[in-house]
Amino acid sequence: MQTITKKELVNRIADQTGLTKVVAKEIIQAFLDAIIEELAAGNRLEFREFGVFETKERAARRAQNPRTLQKVDVPAKRIVKFKVGRLMRAKVSGEDIGEIPHEDDEDETPTPRPQARPGERSAGAMSGEQG
Repeated sequence: MQTITKKELVNRIADQTGLTKVVAKEIIQAFLDAIIEELAAGNRLEFREFGVFETKERAARRAQNPRTLQKVDVPAKRIVKFKVGRLMRAKVSGEDIGEIPHEDDEDETPTPRPQARPGERSAGAMSGEQG
């Protein structure tokens, strides 16, 4: 296992696309910045076959320092969740998936997701759908 840096990805993408490294870096950075901005605004990002980024509110809680055993109050905060998509899950687990499909995302419209009210289960959970 090795660590791949943004610079290495820029080099690979520049080589694959014929773009200059400067342009590839600008595109990648703009993409990453857009993801951060959307998550900061509370939006959900869905990339078909890749995965879904969304934020979740983590409630305040009381924790314990494992070294001192002292009780500590941990404030509520928003965290980023990532749910792996089907293609990524298959590829990482080593399943034979054949060729990777490259969909034209311009025509895609996000699938609306019903939001359950506090204390309610979502429609998917009621029908036995697992997420």
